[in-house]
Parts: sequence; structure tokens; C-alpha cells
Amino acid sequence: MPTDTLPQPETNPEKDPAGSAGELIRLEQVTKRFGNNTVLDHLDFSVDAGKHVTLIGPSGSGKTTILRLLMTLLKPDEGTITVDGQQLFPASDKQVREVRKKIGMVFQQFNLFPNMTVLRNITEAPVTVLGLSKDEAVERAKGLLDLVGLADKCDAHPAQLSGGQQQRVAIARALAMRPQVLLLDEVTSALDPELVAGVLDVLRDIARSTDITMLCVTHEMNFARDISDQVLMFDHGRIIESGTPEKIFSDPELDRTREFLSAVL
Repeated sequence: MPTDTLPQPETNPEKDPAGSAGELIRLEQVTKRFGNNTVLDHLDFSVDAGKHVTLIGPSGSGKTTILRLLMTLLKPDEGTITVDGQQLFPASDKQVREVRKKIGMVFQQFNLFPNMTVLRNITEAPVTVLGLSKDEAVERAKGLLDLVGLADKCDAHPAQLSGGQQQRVAIARALAMRPQVLLLDEVTSALDPELVAGVLDVLRDIARSTDITMLCVTHEMNFARDISDQVLMFDHGRIIESGTPEKIFSDPELDRTREFLSAVL
């Protein structure tokens, strides 16, 4: 796939003359509780720009909570969150809106607007949030639909698409905002097995051909091995082990990591 068809995230040359170097995301002493259940426990966590980081671990270990905090769908009970040098929490509503423009997310359940066409699903946010003209947004959307193999589905509604097609539209919609950070939350878990490979192939192309920073929660370990620069093993709201895919999947240090991988591989 030619790289000039792929979206490139916005950069801040005043902050980062290199365009894609240095730390992009930082969580410091972040704690999140639901009632008496502490899901994240004074978590320190950072991601460098342009890196692909995959979070693995058992259900309930806090992985998806991190993505939801970055999307501001949840607020931490303690700690600070910074993206591209700007504080996301605590911060004013205006600053939160500005920082959120840097972040895109693809959810498990697609979350497409059922009353809108595929094209409208992708153009709505660039027009209303970024202020693109309708023509610019349509041109961007059509390029992204071509990228995900759905150039002929502009006028379709989500109900007319398969689950795999809907998820590829959701990926195109997230990329239409030209995010610096793309969050992927178990993006194949709601798909029939025969549809998984197509979605993962699209994400592999994006990972290999752009400098978008990716933060991925997945149980697709082969995919994690393929696209990750770093893999983090979570358990009980903490990172218990981190390393390259080769290290984590081939020679983990902890028994807990080995136990988890033996159950999912």
C-alpha cells in the first residue's frame, strides 16, 4: 500500500522540531476506583511519539480504563494525565477539548451513527470539530474509505454492512481527525472469526506506514507481536512487566506473565 495515501497526524513543530520524537503521553500516579474496587493503582505510564504500545493482561486489570481516561470518558480519582505536553487532567473544559483533538479511538462495538451514511459518519467530526469545509472532509473521507477497502460504500448505512466492514469504517472515522494518538480497544472482539483478519490487516498497514502513536488493548497476541514496539503486562491495576514483543512473548521474566500467555496463546 503506497504510504502517500495514508493519513499523517498533526505535529507541533514549535514543541518538537523533529516532528515525532519524545514523550507524547504521560500518566503520573493515576488512580481510578469504582466503588471499593481500585482498577488503576497509582499508575506511572508513558508512551513516546510514534511508538506502538500494546497492553495485555487479564480482564479487569485496568487496560481499557487507561484508554477511557485518555478519551475523557472517565476521570481519574488521583494523579495527572498529559498529552503532547498539555495537561488533560486536571484541566479546564476548554483545554480538555483542545487536547482531545489529538486523540482518536476505535471501540469494540463500532459506535457508528446508524441514521447516517458511511460518508457522513466519517465527515461529521472533521466538519463540526476541526472546522474543515464539507468538500475537504469528503475528500479526506473518500481517501480513507479507499484505504480500508470500502470505497464503494459511501452511501451505505451501517446496518447494510458486515461487522468487519463497520469496524473498518470506524477506523476510517478515527483517522479522519488526523490524530496524533490512536487508541484501539479490543477492536476485533465483537467480530466473527472470519472477519478478524481483514480488520487486523488494515491496522497493520497503518502501523507500518504512518507515524501515528498507537495504544492498543488486544487479546490478538500475533497482532501484538507484529505491530508493537513495546508490550506491557497488566495485573491488578499495575504494570508488572514490560519489554519488546520478542522478550515478553518468548522469554517473560514473571510466572504471572507466563501463566497469562499460556492461557491466551
